[in-house]
Amino acid sequence: MATVERWTGVEVRALRQAKRMSIEAFAGHLGVSSRMVSKWEARGQAIQPRPVNQAALDTSLAASGPEVHERFVSLTSSLTSVVSDQEAHRASAMPRQHRIRHTGDGKQMALVEAGIFLSGSENAPVWLPDFYVDVFPVTNSDYARFIVATGHRPPRHWPKGKCPDSLFDHPVVFVTWHDAQAYATWAGKGLLTGRQWEKAARGPHGALYPWGDQATPAKCNSREAGIGRTTPVSRYHSGVSPYGIYDLCGNTWEWCAGETEPRRYELKAGAFTSPFARATPSAFNDADASMQDDDTGFRCCTAVDEKSQIQALDRPRTFPGELPSLE
Repeated sequence: MATVERWTGVEVRALRQAKRMSIEAFAGHLGVSSRMVSKWEARGQAIQPRPVNQAALDTSLAASGPEVHERFVSLTSSLTSVVSDQEAHRASAMPRQHRIRHTGDGKQMALVEAGIFLSGSENAPVWLPDFYVDVFPVTNSDYARFIVATGHRPPRHWPKGKCPDSLFDHPVVFVTWHDAQAYATWAGKGLLTGRQWEKAARGPHGALYPWGDQATPAKCNSREAGIGRTTPVSRYHSGVSPYGIYDLCGNTWEWCAGETEPRRYELKAGAFTSPFARATPSAFNDADASMQDDDTGFRCCTAVDEKSQIQALDRPRTFPGELPSLE
């Protein structure tokens, strides 16, 4: 894995080639014009994208799978602007990494540090131990690897049981709570409790939303966006939580571990089908464990384990049957 200290047209071209995308497809992936991508690549090291575009490039690289990182590192091996995660880890004196790549399913995870946070509509102080949480919801691509490895049934909206290319980087939907739990077990993780989910979204100081206290529907995929479907998990850069976690408001409801009554489990996040008011992280919702809908997915968490953490950073693994992914 690698990070880029300063993006120029040279690194942009390398990332596009590593992702094996055309200029047009890569531009659409970043949310810029193909003319802009062509300009970056043509001017090479003489041009640096604007900060907002550098952030989008950072996110695209961070969300790429191991095979993309390997190609990117190979293409940029002579550049000092690119630092591998191994080099960064050796140079760091931090006793605990704030980002890891989990050895079970290869997904990027963020550390939510132990401490008190303000929970619920009454902002009650609650202490939680530290844990890691998926930076992005489980995508269709992630779920496809799980299906290949286990033979689990695919979501019903996949034509002939195969995920459409256009949905690889969208959150998986049409999954029951039992499907979500099966994936978490396969990956060696767990589903979040409602309180873990809320802290990951609100941070330690009780912000109303992942981005702060301002009610800003434009920062997430809720009904007000008018999109009417799921969006790529890395789309809403301005809506991340204090821990750098995406889609904790809108896009899809997310199954949690907590059973609210027999065979019913908590849901968090709101969805593209929901009004923005329902996406407040402190809000409550639940559903029957057998419910599966086009607006419901999940993400996973894991306890902090220093040994597995180091393995995740230093020994990226290849996954049998791995498909192209934003993760």
